[in-house]
Amino acid sequence: MRCIRVVIADDHTLVRAGFRAYLRQLSGVEVVGEAEDGRATLRVVQRSQPDVVLMDISMPGMNGLEAVTRLVSEFPESRVIILSMHTEKKYVRWALHAGASGYLSKDSGTAELELALQAVACGQTYLSPAVSNHVVEDYREQQDEVSPLEQLTPRQREVLQLIAEGHTTRDIARILGVSVKTIESHRLNLMDRLDIHNVADLTRYAVALGLVAADE
Repeated sequence: MRCIRVVIADDHTLVRAGFRAYLRQLSGVEVVGEAEDGRATLRVVQRSQPDVVLMDISMPGMNGLEAVTRLVSEFPESRVIILSMHTEKKYVRWALHAGASGYLSKDSGTAELELALQAVACGQTYLSPAVSNHVVEDYREQQDEVSPLEQLTPRQREVLQLIAEGHTTRDIARILGVSVKTIESHRLNLMDRLDIHNVADLTRYAVALGLVAADE
């Protein structure tokens, strides 16, 4: 297996020195650069083309999360592991959304760091146990959330789609076989439920949900 080339990005000199000393003890791992902030990391990565960047979040000038976003866009071959004291759910979510391939607490053991490096270098994702719990919680919360469409009755969804397709109130009443007054009532209820108060915005909303195509 080829050597894993690593860049260490952390604004604390002693932290970088500690990671560097440990990584140099590992066979098949080479430290090819260091950086003290996000912008410096981008320069070092451009110059050294590492396989993995070990990235802190809290850094001056450009924080680690912004740097991850830039790295993923500009240097997609270099994968990022976040190494941070921040293990709150919001940081994990931001990091993964930005494109990080791994997330470890700085309290993690050295053996876990080695596992993370090997996994991420092979194209996999690695999350420490505490962090993975947050990801599971997030998934469960998303499963429990009621989608915008589920907040509407079937008839309200029908009316919404027909409005978005450009039908008039009278046309919708004819299509659905009800009175104009009934459709007007549905439209008012729709607007109240969604807090959208004009037809143009209702149409944009329906397009965003995929009820109608943008060109309809």
